[in-house]
Amino acid sequence: MIFSPQSRVWIYQADRKLTNAEVAAIQPELDRFTTGWTAHNNQLKAKGEIRYNRFFVLIVDESQAGASGCSIDKSVHFMQQVQQHLGINLFDRFNLAYREGEEVLSLPRHGFEEKLKNGSINRETIVYNNLVQNLTELETKWEVPFKDSWHIQLFRDIVTA
Repeated sequence: MIFSPQSRVWIYQADRKLTNAEVAAIQPELDRFTTGWTAHNNQLKAKGEIRYNRFFVLIVDESQAGASGCSIDKSVHFMQQVQQHLGINLFDRFNLAYREGEEVLSLPRHGFEEKLKNGSINRETIVYNNLVQNLTELETKWEVPFKDSWHIQLFRDIVTA
């Protein structure tokens, strides 16, 4: 399926890396959910992906049918079930993800702050902006250097030149 660049995106980040077995087990459930996802009895053109064994990405192309409040509630309920099933937290917005070499890691806010203070995370470190709204932003503004992300505003008192 080809999706419009303006397709809506929701990202849920796990607080730990999923095993390959967990991804293999949950991807079919994610596919089933997006295949049956509706808004006011209209089928949504949707897909779900798991990236880096850590990020659940839901995409809806609203050119055919728009996501409604009820359909968004369905997706949140589904992600809560995934969270419970896998024993992970998908709703902690201050669990911050960053890249260290080839690994994607995450830390709670205070741990991220400590790594900033000791220089392990710096202005060039790739971080993940899970607030992106559409497919274009997912492709261009999701994985960005710390200096170009919203994170720099949150930690501006700690960041040095």
